[in-house]
Amino acid sequence: AHKIPLEMYAYLLQWFVSVADKVRQNDQGPSTPAPKSRRGRGGKSAASSRAKKAQQQQQDWSWADSIPSTFVLISKVLRLQTQRIWTTTAERDTFVSCLTRPAYTVLESETYMKQDEIKTAVYKVICYAVKHSGHGPNAQIAIVQNLQFFEHLAEPMAQLLHILINEFNYPQLADEVLRQVALMTFGGGAAADTKGPRTFSRFLIKFAEASPRHAFKQIALLLNQLDSEAYPIRIAVVEILAFIIQDLSAENEAEGSTQTSDQKKQINGLYDLLFERTLDLSSYVRVRVFAVMVRLCDIRGTRPKQRLAMTQAAVSALEDKVASVRKSGAALLVQLALTHPWTRYASELDIEKWEAGYQKSKAELTELEAKVGDGVAVREVEGDLDADETAMAVDNEGAGDTEPEDNGGNSDDAMSVDGEDRPTPKKKRPKLKPRKSQMTVDMTSEKAALEHLQTLQLIEKRLDKRYHAEGLVFIRCLGDAVERIEVLLGSKNRAEVLEAIEFLRIAHEFKVQGADRGIKKMLHLVWSKDPTSSAAGTAAEDGGTTELKGVRQRLLECYRQLYFEATPGLEPKAQVSRIAKNMIELTYNATLAELTSLEELLRIMMEDDQIHSDVIAKLWAVYSKMQNLPSDQRRGAIVILGMLGLARRSVLTSHVHDMLRIGLSTYGKTDLKLARYTCVALQRLNGSAKKIKGSLLDKTIRRPMDDPIFASLKAAIERPTRSKEWFGLAEQAINTVYALGDHPDELCNDLIKQLTARAFAPKLGAADQPREGEPMDEDAKPEDGIQMAEGISHSPSATPKPISDNMGDAFELSQLLFVVGHVAIKHIVWLELVEREWKRQKDEREGAEKHAKSKEREELDQVAGNAEDEIGERISAVRESELLYGPESLLALYGPLLVHITGSPHKYKNKTLRAAATLSFSKFLCVSSQFCDKNYLLLFRLLNQSKSANIRSNIVIALGDVAVSFNSIIDENSNELYKGLSDKNLVVKKNT
Repeated sequence: AHKIPLEMYAYLLQWFVSVADKVRQNDQGPSTPAPKSRRGRGGKSAASSRAKKAQQQQQDWSWADSIPSTFVLISKVLRLQTQRIWTTTAERDTFVSCLTRPAYTVLESETYMKQDEIKTAVYKVICYAVKHSGHGPNAQIAIVQNLQFFEHLAEPMAQLLHILINEFNYPQLADEVLRQVALMTFGGGAAADTKGPRTFSRFLIKFAEASPRHAFKQIALLLNQLDSEAYPIRIAVVEILAFIIQDLSAENEAEGSTQTSDQKKQINGLYDLLFERTLDLSSYVRVRVFAVMVRLCDIRGTRPKQRLAMTQAAVSALEDKVASVRKSGAALLVQLALTHPWTRYASELDIEKWEAGYQKSKAELTELEAKVGDGVAVREVEGDLDADETAMAVDNEGAGDTEPEDNGGNSDDAMSVDGEDRPTPKKKRPKLKPRKSQMTVDMTSEKAALEHLQTLQLIEKRLDKRYHAEGLVFIRCLGDAVERIEVLLGSKNRAEVLEAIEFLRIAHEFKVQGADRGIKKMLHLVWSKDPTSSAAGTAAEDGGTTELKGVRQRLLECYRQLYFEATPGLEPKAQVSRIAKNMIELTYNATLAELTSLEELLRIMMEDDQIHSDVIAKLWAVYSKMQNLPSDQRRGAIVILGMLGLARRSVLTSHVHDMLRIGLSTYGKTDLKLARYTCVALQRLNGSAKKIKGSLLDKTIRRPMDDPIFASLKAAIERPTRSKEWFGLAEQAINTVYALGDHPDELCNDLIKQLTARAFAPKLGAADQPREGEPMDEDAKPEDGIQMAEGISHSPSATPKPISDNMGDAFELSQLLFVVGHVAIKHIVWLELVEREWKRQKDEREGAEKHAKSKEREELDQVAGNAEDEIGERISAVRESELLYGPESLLALYGPLLVHITGSPHKYKNKTLRAAATLSFSKFLCVSSQFCDKNYLLLFRLLNQSKSANIRSNIVIALGDVAVSFNSIIDENSNELYKGLSDKNLVVKKNT
């Protein structure tokens, strides 16, 4: 009696859904305007008003809003107990399919599947059909087909199976679907369908995330897909393994119990499968493996053995050919460092502390073993722990199944006695506990209690030794990673560089060996150009993009976090001192390139007001302190202040007196490096405004020559010394004179005359012996960017010469020639500034004529152009003919002297003199084409014949400068330049 009405009702629901869906489709299409109806004058058509009312009702009704209520009715029908109404399976399937077909129709619409209410209603219909009406086989077919033809149904189908398991307690359908998918074959060739594997991959990942335990039941079959040709399916299996590991670990953590041996074997087997996938042929799979390992690092129950294996895999990935894999390996190392369980020494990973701790624990263990002897309990402990501990200490591998649990954030005390929480001690306690409760202690029980205590102590010491051994393996792995990460800083892949920066920051915070070197190397990234587009990102495997910061922006954040951010808990005064100390330490043992990059970084930070005025005041206090401070500390302070002055001149203007008093007088007399860096800081007083291309305006600030600065500079250069650091000081002092003085040629004229008189004055004793009280710094290396001769001796020959009126001091002559050469090259730059200033003045005079006629103005422009050409020709004539050949030119006297000394190495054997003469001769070649054309072949001859690698290296650099100045001259002998590539010295090759 109920059969026919139910079938009619089912048909009616299906018909209603199909018609409503068609109405929806028609509404989405273009509407056709209705024809106007004829009606009488002044009257309204009744049919027209009824049509408008019906149209309004149709617009108010929406099929999407009616879907949930419609499917609620279908669900009510499916919940009825209809097993006795339809006796045959075919009739029941026909009835059920009539009710479920609307649900599958709605599933096909991606728009409907974005609404949670509709999705829930559809899931309920299918779940009731499967649970109560035997719709499982048909639902299995429908789910697999939907996955094959509709990409948007990957996640909804997984959610459907999850609801069926959790809310309807029906896991059979999920098991069948997983079995079918596990047995499917997916192609991976170029002609293969890529959408199918991706959809099934997303389905498996979503289902495993929601129901990892049920995915674990079918893992034996799903592992067959690791051999699939389609990499998305292999990615899905990797994700499933990770979700299962997380579920198993979370279960033990929630119950507060330790892992059983079976669980350990299961988790170890799953980890082994993950480690195998780190060698997958597809880079996408390798990337996903390291991504899931990053998630697994957050599990507190991850054992040290597995952490060390992940660390070694990540370090190996840093040398992968694919940038995304290297980036993922670096990201895993960052997470491993952040979540590491070796927290004994305040979470620091200083290898020296850990090695000392390991040696201490090893000595204590040896002492205790000798004290205890070979008792029964000791032998039992050895059987459980010794093999694994030895493997860790010798082979750098993890311990066996009896390895201690991960202590995560446990305190030092908990870590040191963690033997009480280990599985192994629990096996021993039942044998000895009853003896503790005995009230009458006889000799036997006393001995047993002592053995028990010694056994616990032995277990604790063994675990402590193994704990240190595991920590040392981890620290050494990170140390190896630092060296490889440094290489990645030069990568063209921005995401990879960002991960490298983050790893080095974390490694520096944990005091990993070599991290300081990496932090200095990444300074050079300050010159990288960040993309202007904010939409720049990296493509993800699922087709999306990930937003990336700029490299320079991330570098600035990193340095700010490491050196400039306040430490919680410190007083403001201590904060300022700490930041100033950090800035000064950045200059220690820094190369010229590192100092240049640091200068740019501090300039950017200073322009953004990220450096507090109190920190600047502290730096001045360190520099001006009238106490015996370490020389590097005072030097570092003025170096940093000079860098800050590049961005803001006011940092230096109010402390000129301090720089003259400290850097060029009190302490600069004995510390020539300090004097040199003080000169660099003084150069920043002229302002740092960059010249605009095509502009004649010069914003530099110049001072009169009677300013005390120039007297101090001249005195610093003329002060007698025999230290090689003088050359760096002299170079920067001359640079300062030309940067600040309005007539630098006047001071340099007097300076050269004074040095000439001193060099050629008659000597009272052996000419080349060092004078008493003067520093003898033979092993120091100049840091002024100019390579001087190594192992310089300050005597012209190995044997002392007798006193002679014709014998001079070679070192003083070297000083003279060095100053002459540097003045010549700086004077060329000065002439260019003079030329620009003359043109600017001429332009101002011409610009004052604003009321002239247009024709007259055009003629005036032509005259101005001719005047500018005349100015350029006049300056070129001065450079070409007067500087080195003018009758009144001071430099003209030294050209022949340089040619003679440079061309006579057999006469002038002093290495310092030869190096200085060659350097100055090279600078003279850049001044005049006439002098260059006449003498440049001598430079090539020295390049081929000189035995000093530093002289050859300087010549190669000089030839490059000469080629820029007079290209046509050097081009004739360009083949000689390439001989430097076959030089035995690597520096010469590099400069060539």
